[in-house]
Amino acid sequence: MRSMLAATLMFASATGANAQMTTPQTPGTKPKPVQTVPIRPPAMQTPSATADAMAQAERLSLQSDLAWVGQYNGAITGDVSERMVNAIKEYQKAKGGKPTGVLNPQERAALAETARKKQESVGWKVVTEMTSGARLGIPSKLVPQQATDANGSKWTSPTGTVQIQLSRRKEANPTSAKLAELEKEPSGRKVDYTVVKPDFFVLSGLQGLKKFYVRGTFKGDEVRTMTILYDQATENTVEPVVIAMSSAFNAFPSGPQAGPPPRKTVEYGTGLVVSDDGAIVTDRLVTDSCLAITIAGYGSADRIAEDKERGLALLHIYGARGLKPFSLAGGGTKTSVDIVGIADPQSQAGAAGVSVAKAALAPVPNSDSMLSPAPAVGLSGGPAIDGDGKFAGIALLKPAMVAGPATSVPVSQAVMVSADAVRDFLKGNGVTANGSSADTKAAVVRVICVRK
Repeated sequence: MRSMLAATLMFASATGANAQMTTPQTPGTKPKPVQTVPIRPPAMQTPSATADAMAQAERLSLQSDLAWVGQYNGAITGDVSERMVNAIKEYQKAKGGKPTGVLNPQERAALAETARKKQESVGWKVVTEMTSGARLGIPSKLVPQQATDANGSKWTSPTGTVQIQLSRRKEANPTSAKLAELEKEPSGRKVDYTVVKPDFFVLSGLQGLKKFYVRGTFKGDEVRTMTILYDQATENTVEPVVIAMSSAFNAFPSGPQAGPPPRKTVEYGTGLVVSDDGAIVTDRLVTDSCLAITIAGYGSADRIAEDKERGLALLHIYGARGLKPFSLAGGGTKTSVDIVGIADPQSQAGAAGVSVAKAALAPVPNSDSMLSPAPAVGLSGGPAIDGDGKFAGIALLKPAMVAGPATSVPVSQAVMVSADAVRDFLKGNGVTANGSSADTKAAVVRVICVRK
C-alpha cells in the first residue's frame, strides 16, 4: 500500500510538472498531438509484505490480539509467518469480511477492542513472582487465590478448575532434555506435544481429567518451571490465556527493570493516626514528590520522615482536633488479616467510605509478608488487623513496570510491614504512639498527594 501511495503521488507530481511545462498554444494554430505512455498501477502487496512493513511492536501487538480472540496459536514473537496471515484471514471470515490477510483500520480497531475485553474479563496482568523474580502473566480473575513459599507460588481458582504454579528448584547438571523427561513422570500425565530446545522445553497433554501445559528452563543449577492445569470444560476460555502466558513467561529476567509507572497527578492512599498530636504513618510511595499533601477532613500535612527500605512515611498535621489514634499493641504471627482503608474515589463514585479487605499472609524469607489478594487502589498505607482486632502491620502496594509480549504493563503486588517494624520506625523518629482506640475505622484517614 505504501508503494501504491508513493507511485500515485509521483504520478500526480509528474502530471502537474508536465502541465506547467506545456508550451502555450498560439490562437488559431493547431495543437500538436501529445504522445502518451499508459500508466500501469503497481502490483498489490502481499499480506506477508504488508506485515513485514509494520514495526516489530505493531506485529507483536497484532499477534497477541489474534491469540486472545482464539485465532492465533503460535509463539508471540513479532515475526512474520504464514500462520499469522492465516489467523488474520480466519478472523476476517469469522467477522463476515473478505479474507484478504490485511486488516483495514476498522478491522484492526475492532480486533484490539475485542482482545482488550478478553484480557479484562480474565483479569490479565504480568507479575513478578516474589521468591524467584520470574515474570509471568496471570489471569487474576480466574485464579484469585495465591499461596507462596520458598519454592515458588501457586495461583488457583476457587474450585480448583484452573491452577497455575511457578516452581523453582536446584538440579545438578540440568539439560532441557533431562528436565523434559522428568516432567513426564507425574502419575496420570499423558504427553501429546513436546518441544525441546537447548534453553527451554514445553510439554502439553492430559493429566487425569485435566489438560496441562508445562514450560521450563534453567540457569546454572536452578530450574524454573511454569505449569498450568485446567479442566477440559474451560478449554475455550483458558487456551488463549495459555498462549499469552507462554509468550509472557520470562524465568530469568536480565537487565534493568523498565522502572515504575509514571506517577499520577493526584494520588490517594490511606494513613493511620498513631498519636493525639497528629502523627500519621502511611505509604512512602503515595507521598513521594508531592507539591502538597492533604489529609481529608483535617487539612495540610508535612512529611517529616521516611523509611525507603520498608516503604513507610511519617506525616504530621498541626492543630487538628478530634483525632482518634489507634493502639499499636499486638503484632503476633497470623495467617490472615483485614486491611482497613479508604479506596480511591473513582472506585466508589467519589465517596470516601472506609472499607475492609481480607487478605492471606504468605511469609517470604528475608522480606515482609506478602498479602494475597492485593488490596484495592487507595488502601495502600492502611492498617492490617488480625483476627483478635489487634494491629498486625501496614499494608503497602508495590507497583512495578514489567514487560509483557508487546508492551510494558503496570502491575501491583502487596506486602505487609510488620507491627514491630512500624513501631521501630516511629520510635526511631521520636514519635510516641499513644493511641488507645480499638476503632480502626475511626483512626484511618485519606491521604491525598498533589503533584505537578
